[in-house]
Amino acid sequence: FGLMCKELAELCGMDKVLMMNSGAEAVETAIKMARKWGYEIKGVEKDKAEIICFNGNFHGRTTTIISFSDSESSYKNFGPLMPGFKLVEYGNFEALQNAVTKNTVAVLIEPIQGEGGVIIPPTGYLKKIRELCTNEKILMLDDEIQTGFYRTGKLFCIEHEGVQPDAYILGKSLGGGIMPVSAVVAKHEVMSVFTHGTHGSTFGGNPLACAIAREVIKILNESEIRDNVAKIGEYFEKGLRSVNSKIVTGIRAKGMMLGVDIDPAYGKAKKVCNELVLHGVLSKDTRDQTIRFAPPLIISQKEIDWALEQIVKVF
Repeated sequence: FGLMCKELAELCGMDKVLMMNSGAEAVETAIKMARKWGYEIKGVEKDKAEIICFNGNFHGRTTTIISFSDSESSYKNFGPLMPGFKLVEYGNFEALQNAVTKNTVAVLIEPIQGEGGVIIPPTGYLKKIRELCTNEKILMLDDEIQTGFYRTGKLFCIEHEGVQPDAYILGKSLGGGIMPVSAVVAKHEVMSVFTHGTHGSTFGGNPLACAIAREVIKILNESEIRDNVAKIGEYFEKGLRSVNSKIVTGIRAKGMMLGVDIDPAYGKAKKVCNELVLHGVLSKDTRDQTIRFAPPLIISQKEIDWALEQIVKVF
């Protein structure tokens, strides 16, 4: 556990690690941390803290997290919902600026909205948010559960704009697909609001999970994965864009995180995903009309060529 925390903190360029199990638990941890920081460090009036989130977000399925979802399937019939959150349009910096008040303690953002349809914000957007948070004494909480660990070609997606958040929220691939492992990694002055007894998890940081996560970190420190994502991600995107298909209306990509929009006239994306399965290609539909491709980071060009052959047959 100690070695795992040390190595993960060093990997992230942060001071402290608080380990949990699932991604949703890590998001909940970050929310608690931001609120406590807001009251004890920023001086927000008791029970007035606000966290700004974004339309199209997906951060998990707990009752707190669904309270700031705008997806009806996530929150319908699970009320009453938790107060203390504001939703603004993703990618609209002016809307975010206008939502900030004296009670704002954090901005919680995905650098690319994965479940939202692989939505990539405008260039410079994340950098502007970092500047706003610094100037207004607000925490920038970076949910890299889907985008982290070279998925987009950088260790963390936010690094494409050369900025660092106040806290990383990590999960999924941190456990190598074997164990549920998640974490919040932050600077000392932010994480220090947690004291003994204020937060924790029975299985968070258990020995097996830590051993696996340490191996993941060891692999991430090798350049082969980063180089492969940059090379193969670009190759896969180019291959998808070369497919001449009437059912495709748009493609978005960053590294090995790719979204393909399907024309509603043909049907929902799930229909296409089911057809791809019959050809041996696994993908995931999201927001009804988008197919999300997220190949293994070690995939070869030969395997991508085979996948593209199957995709062409279906598209």
